[in-house]
Amino acid sequence: MSPSAISELLDVPGSSTTQRNEESGAKVVEISSSSPSHIRAWLKHNHPKHLSALDKFEIQLRLGKLTTSSTAFTRSTDSALSADPNSSLKGDIFGSGRNRRYVTFRTVELLRTIVGETRWNTGGQLMMLLRGLGKELHGAGGMREPAIGNVVRRIMCCVREEVHSCATTSASTLALTCGHLKDNMERMSLDDSKDQSGDHVKRGSLSATTLQLQRTLSLSSMLWANPHQVDPPKRNELRRIRSESVSSIDRQQSEHSASAPGDINFPPVFYEYNAQLRSAVMEAIQEVMSELEDLHKNINEQSTSHIHADEIILVYARSKTVELFLKAAAAKKRQFQVIVCEGAPHFGGHAMAKSLAASGITTTVINDSATFALMARVNKVILPAHAVLADGGLIAPSGSHMVALSARSQSVPVIAVSGMFKLCPFFPHDNTLNDFVSPGSVMDYTSINSGGSALENVEFINPVHDYIPPQLIDLYVTNIGAFQPSYIYRLLAEYYNSDDWESFE
Repeated sequence: MSPSAISELLDVPGSSTTQRNEESGAKVVEISSSSPSHIRAWLKHNHPKHLSALDKFEIQLRLGKLTTSSTAFTRSTDSALSADPNSSLKGDIFGSGRNRRYVTFRTVELLRTIVGETRWNTGGQLMMLLRGLGKELHGAGGMREPAIGNVVRRIMCCVREEVHSCATTSASTLALTCGHLKDNMERMSLDDSKDQSGDHVKRGSLSATTLQLQRTLSLSSMLWANPHQVDPPKRNELRRIRSESVSSIDRQQSEHSASAPGDINFPPVFYEYNAQLRSAVMEAIQEVMSELEDLHKNINEQSTSHIHADEIILVYARSKTVELFLKAAAAKKRQFQVIVCEGAPHFGGHAMAKSLAASGITTTVINDSATFALMARVNKVILPAHAVLADGGLIAPSGSHMVALSARSQSVPVIAVSGMFKLCPFFPHDNTLNDFVSPGSVMDYTSINSGGSALENVEFINPVHDYIPPQLIDLYVTNIGAFQPSYIYRLLAEYYNSDDWESFE
């Protein structure tokens, strides 16, 4: 019995998508590349509604309507001062739309809709779809929202794990079924041999048939289609068969790689159809969404482990994660004081101080230039995170580097509070994940353009973020625990696959 016949007997689904499409009568354009143009063409041909949803989401990203660090929002000082500081903490689990976790959650929702409702057939096609979508979204969000690319990489890593898990489960199920079939054939053969025990010739023929069935229904016969791997070879043909077997395997793998669709080389298991893959991937995406929903809750549970009684804590500008972290400690009857740097030129610290004071926390607002003078009285510094880099460095609001240097000079510990979705597989270089905005918030244009002004030839640089090297960070508090900067590389290996680090570059 050939492996194809056994597959039909066991009702094992094949890997040919063309045959299924021909049977259904639907003409489906297959995914053959991860380029954004090809993915958009595929969506336009097969799923125009999902392409429309993708375009709408990208427009919102490019216009800065969903981001906390876009140029428009960063320059909007008046709105940050006039808005109710507690408004972002009410309503749904995300509150204000200008929340990086909200943007990330919206991205996962979009990916869940596209992955769950589009017609992809194999793990390789899904990986190319995700990579193409990741390039599209990364191009729209850019350096302003690195978390978008991070969450796509996270889902791609989950897909890789689920593909291998489903393949292992299918192989185990197939081996178990073959074992039961083999036992049934052996019992049938034994019954026949007992009925014909008087006939020695027939008994010998039956024994040979039973042995042949055992060889045919073994696990190796299911994995190897060549006849010489079912029947034991003769001693004088062993060397020739081994060489032919190895060459045939190499030839099959090379032919598979050459005929595999797409511009990415995946293992052969990624091009096999598996009926359980879609549900497994959807479950993995739901776990990512649940992790984002419980992110602040898991971080805030650690607040009393890092904030102690009668401490003086210095924070810089405004961050919702840091704000909720401090309020969670205060809600547990922990008495402490907070010094808030105003965070010029955007002055987010003013709204931060107002919100903390409304919660009963003793709060003091200082100029950024007074940070070094007051650092000697501070017990610890808590900084927000725009992104966490692969070397353990931190991308934080502009001016945070100055605070970290002041803390190091006074031996004050620096703690960064961040969700794991901000972990980026990038290393620092010039302008890493930085965004330069108009200097209009730093210097008035009228004073620069006035005749005879000494500032006419002065170049103004207004970066949105600072890079803080890992030597200036003592601890990262995340939603899965607290880690030192030297441990970040281990977290990268757990959260992302190394083959997907540069997928969107």
